[in-house]
Amino acid sequence: MEIKFFAATDVGRQRDHNEDNYLIDPKLHLFVVADGMGGHAAGEVASQIAVHTVCRAVRDNADVIERHRDEPDSAAARQEILAVLEHAMQTATAEIFHHAQEDNEKRGMGTTCSALLLVGARGFIAHVGDSRIYLVRQSQVHQITEDHSLLNELIRRGKLKREEIETSPYAKYKNAVTRAVGAYETVEADTFDFEILPGDSFLMCSDGLHSYLKESDVRQMVGSNASEAADAPKRFIQHANNGGGHDNITAIVVRIESPDPMVYASKAADLANKVTVLKGMPLFKHLAYKEIIRVLNLTTVIEFDPGEDIVAQGESGEELYVILNGRVRLHLRGSFITELGKGAHFGEMALVDRSPRSASATAVERTRVLCLRRSDFFNILRGDAPLAVKLLWSFTQVLTERLRKTTAELSTSRGELVSASASTVSPDDIVTAASADTPEAEDGVVNFEQNMGGADHDGGTAAS
Repeated sequence: MEIKFFAATDVGRQRDHNEDNYLIDPKLHLFVVADGMGGHAAGEVASQIAVHTVCRAVRDNADVIERHRDEPDSAAARQEILAVLEHAMQTATAEIFHHAQEDNEKRGMGTTCSALLLVGARGFIAHVGDSRIYLVRQSQVHQITEDHSLLNELIRRGKLKREEIETSPYAKYKNAVTRAVGAYETVEADTFDFEILPGDSFLMCSDGLHSYLKESDVRQMVGSNASEAADAPKRFIQHANNGGGHDNITAIVVRIESPDPMVYASKAADLANKVTVLKGMPLFKHLAYKEIIRVLNLTTVIEFDPGEDIVAQGESGEELYVILNGRVRLHLRGSFITELGKGAHFGEMALVDRSPRSASATAVERTRVLCLRRSDFFNILRGDAPLAVKLLWSFTQVLTERLRKTTAELSTSRGELVSASASTVSPDDIVTAASADTPEAEDGVVNFEQNMGGADHDGGTAAS
């Protein structure tokens, strides 16, 4: 894959100096955007320190990146590369913080910082603050970073609706961030990785741009090819200035090209299929695109031949399976239960329960499945609180629906059993039972049903 990139920054229409900074390292395929904050030009200093320190820290660990550049997909490789970005972000934070302690005029300075590192066919992100990274894929726009801002936190907690921001008392806090590089000696950074595809485009920008953007603007101005992307940063800056240019404006556009369109089509179709089947599951239907990608990162694809068992009744297991292609037969002690096709799933209770498998699953034809293990599912729950809430809420809904269905089936079965039992008794039997001088008879029909139930259990006439 070929990587092309274009960038620009502008002071805007209402500021007298530029506190944004960006840095691109073509050799490392590293892209960094920072938006500084603080008086007496401290914001400019903070953002400059951030981009250079992050780049230097990644460059110092270039051997780790090069070691995995050809095969960055293994779990170990991904964790090592993410650790490099985490270390870079923490190094920048400490350096800005200590610099501020030595200069009273710069105390409290900080900066947002968003870094994108491309290694082989994977993208790696470290992010702090309210600058953003957008992914444009197959004409769809996805914001793949989360704003660490007061307004976004209020929206996430349901205290504020996005369309109410301008008229709310919180409008004056639009620039307030909840995390910043350098404000303290350490910072909590979001780090994650994902598969990249030929044809993907990225927009990295400060809030001086994205506050004027709609998704349709991003899709239109990024363009659909490298020649259109070349002028995109200038178009974005012009767009923000036309909107008022209230802040500094920075835009980096990165375009992934492939010399082989067929490779792109095949990879894009495979990834789209994975996303579609996961989004179709009740457990994952409420997740945003970046959260679906986070789940996908923890799954593995397994292929089974016709007649091969995927799970066996009675064995312990910890995997959820989602069918990507093919068909699977579920059976219990040789008796057919049902057949599942593309998009169906089975084994979800194994994510929370160690009970043995209640049935067997066998591939009917050549079948590919996504496999998510309990340990990886728990890692998501422990490491991402907002995502954990969504998943646990969805799981609760799944279990509630199952309970309703089971209750309805039991109620129907009980009604059928009572009807079948009653149909075997003659009217004379009913009169005799109702007039019998016993405590049970005084309760009428309820105890009649109980008596008949007892008679059947003792060997009475069964329903035909």
